[in-house]
Amino acid sequence: MHDTATLPLLLKQLVLPTIYRHWEEFAVNAQKQSWTYPQYLKKLAELEVATRYQNRVQRHIKESKLPTGKTLDTFNFKAAKSINPAQIKALAENPAWVKKAENLIIFGPSGVGKTHIAAAIANNLIIQGIRSFFISTTILVQQLQLARNTYKLPEAINKLSRFPLLVLDDIGYVKKDEAETNVLFELIAERYETCSMIITANQPFGEWNSIFHDNMMAVAAIDRLIHHSTIINITEKSYRKNQAEKKVL
Repeated sequence: MHDTATLPLLLKQLVLPTIYRHWEEFAVNAQKQSWTYPQYLKKLAELEVATRYQNRVQRHIKESKLPTGKTLDTFNFKAAKSINPAQIKALAENPAWVKKAENLIIFGPSGVGKTHIAAAIANNLIIQGIRSFFISTTILVQQLQLARNTYKLPEAINKLSRFPLLVLDDIGYVKKDEAETNVLFELIAERYETCSMIITANQPFGEWNSIFHDNMMAVAAIDRLIHHSTIINITEKSYRKNQAEKKVL
């Protein structure tokens, strides 16, 4: 019998943890099923690759800060007839638009599922290898403002560039404050034609002067966002409000 005593050490040095854990078990199966050496090696390698993929997906989902339970399977398309399910699924299943640094902007009143759709699309794209990050726009703007005050704004924006897809939830709740909207504009300008964003908003573009303190800045921000973008407008009434009314009745 060949000496295999040093094999575990070699597998550790090669950083092959899955093969390290399963090589003996697979060796037994190989003998029972008369696998060839290449078959045995292939099955171990496939397990290593599959495990790494699953670990990477779980790691990226965790770092994304996506709200839990927001998937396409849990979204009630029947309650949102103005939404085209095929369009949403195409955006979620084909990452080509992210690779081209295009944007997705979802308009609609509160409670119609904008956040759910944005998170579900991002979740699907993570599974396909697109790193994503989800955050309330208000919180992100506050973080960027703090970074600016400590002369670290470029580093903070550059850190976000690690994520090909950035989901900015509820952009309309940003205060119309010069300092805050300036950093928001800098973020939009920096990601223009380099990285993608999904933005959810209660207000149509015509009311974005309530977000940016300067009308010219609002126009410039909108121009950059819509240059390469898909726009979805949800026209239903609040789903949460309808559910609450049904409970009362």
